[in-house]
Amino acid sequence: MHHGIGFIQDLAVVMAFAGVVTVLFHRLKQPVVLGYIAAGVIIGPYTPPFQLIHDEQTIQTLGELGVVFLMFSLGLEFSLRKLFRVGATAIVAALSEIVLMLWIGFEIGRAFNWSTMDSLFLGAILAISSTTIIVKALSDLGHKREPFAQLVFGILIVEDILAIAMLVLLSGIAQTGELSAGIAIVTLCKLLLFMLVSLLAGILIVPRVIGYIARVGSDEMLLVSVLGFCFGFCLLVVKLDYSIALGAFLIGAIMAESRHLHRIEHLVAPLRDAFSAIFFVTIGLMLNPLVLVDYAWPIAVISIAVIVGKLVSCGLGTFLAGRDGRTAMRVGMTVSQIGEFSFIIASLGLTLKVTSGFLYPIAVTVSAITTLTTPYLIRIADPLSQRLAAAMPPAVANVFGLYGQWLRSLLPQSGGPTLFGLTQRIVVQIGVNLALVSAIFLGVSYGARYASPFLAGWITDEQMRRVVLWSAALLLAMPFLVAVWRKTQSLALLLAEVSVQPAKSGRLTSAIRHAIAELVPIVSMVGVFLLVAALSGAILPATGLLVAVLVCAAVLTMLLWRWCVRIHATMQIALRETFDERPDQ
Repeated sequence: MHHGIGFIQDLAVVMAFAGVVTVLFHRLKQPVVLGYIAAGVIIGPYTPPFQLIHDEQTIQTLGELGVVFLMFSLGLEFSLRKLFRVGATAIVAALSEIVLMLWIGFEIGRAFNWSTMDSLFLGAILAISSTTIIVKALSDLGHKREPFAQLVFGILIVEDILAIAMLVLLSGIAQTGELSAGIAIVTLCKLLLFMLVSLLAGILIVPRVIGYIARVGSDEMLLVSVLGFCFGFCLLVVKLDYSIALGAFLIGAIMAESRHLHRIEHLVAPLRDAFSAIFFVTIGLMLNPLVLVDYAWPIAVISIAVIVGKLVSCGLGTFLAGRDGRTAMRVGMTVSQIGEFSFIIASLGLTLKVTSGFLYPIAVTVSAITTLTTPYLIRIADPLSQRLAAAMPPAVANVFGLYGQWLRSLLPQSGGPTLFGLTQRIVVQIGVNLALVSAIFLGVSYGARYASPFLAGWITDEQMRRVVLWSAALLLAMPFLVAVWRKTQSLALLLAEVSVQPAKSGRLTSAIRHAIAELVPIVSMVGVFLLVAALSGAILPATGLLVAVLVCAAVLTMLLWRWCVRIHATMQIALRETFDERPDQ
């Protein structure tokens, strides 16, 4: 009972001070996030004269719920349509920004003689811009609907995805002390496979379940169901040794494809605001003002590096991707800050005990400084770009103009599907189906440790248990394997028509085309089998039993061919309908 009263007291202090300080910050027209952090500093253990918080661990736990709701809300804002709309520009700009800022942060850390791990985490902290601060600033300035803002949102989406990958890689580096290129590639491939399969399977299932529940008309039932999906999927992700932030982001992105997205956002918003407020207050609780005084020089250097580095890297990436100088300047100025994802990365270093205590308060202070400068940077972007254009020598301006014309000439012209477009579409479809096949065999292999003891009661021979498990995986993957075969046939026919021309092949044209159309699918399926065998080594039967399983599978496939095609086509239609029904934002 005493513990319960102490918790209520701590929670009351947190929310009361957060409310008072944020009202003050709102009156001063400053971001409320800074108000939350300031409230945490005021009630924190480093601010005398009273110890206002008695159980920091409980407040930290509530703050972790804030991370879940924050990442879940970011997922709800995830839009494949927005990403496709800005396409290559967002990817080029985000990659250039992240790579350069990782390098700048690492070099700054080494220049101050910090440890390798501190320097690496500093680079990751500086790499990701703040979605919350940017959206708020653009809304306040009335720029949210402008084309450059849509490009910024696309960049933020790419950054969120890459930040998730960084969290996974940093966790691996922190646990092992090093990360080779091979391990990094394998880790990223597993992560991409998990994200792709989760999104595809989730988009096929979750929006339909949410739609069924939403038709009842009860907000309470819908909210409880959404939270059940959120925390249930987060638990699954943690069981697979990924971060809870990844799970929250992915389930949010899945629910973003629901027709009831706006209703879900409306219901979740109060919980997100409450728990994210606690999260930002906990950040302030860990801030020691004396540390900030001791590290004033690094804070100043890092703040300047964030503003200048992001302006140059993201602005240059935007320009190189084909946008004009004014747009590049506006994009670079808009993303020149760090925020909530940087706090999550800094928290990871503290949780894993691989970073020094000073890194977290430095990150928070740099975020506060760059957050304050963001609205002013956005305002001066246009005047600055005009002055630079006026001061630019004519020869340089002509070179930039010719570069833009050359880049636009490389883009495919509108007016119907091109050969490249058709080929790209088929390759993407093959890749998606291969990912689903890989996920099925990996999933069954992972579940074998739990299924084998259960099967041992009926099947005593280990090899026969492997046959059962591998056959089950093959049966589940059959519709997707049939789809890979059919798409590979289509690709082979297309390549045969294009690569073999009558002018060079003469009478052999038809024979060569036929040979390519027949051999390419066969060779491809051999490669698919080798991939599946490598992924399912833990449950792969002995050679003789494996051959018998494959023969039976071939016969079964011929009997169920139309059923497999129908199942796959139904899934494609369902996926397309889900995207078509999603409200565009």
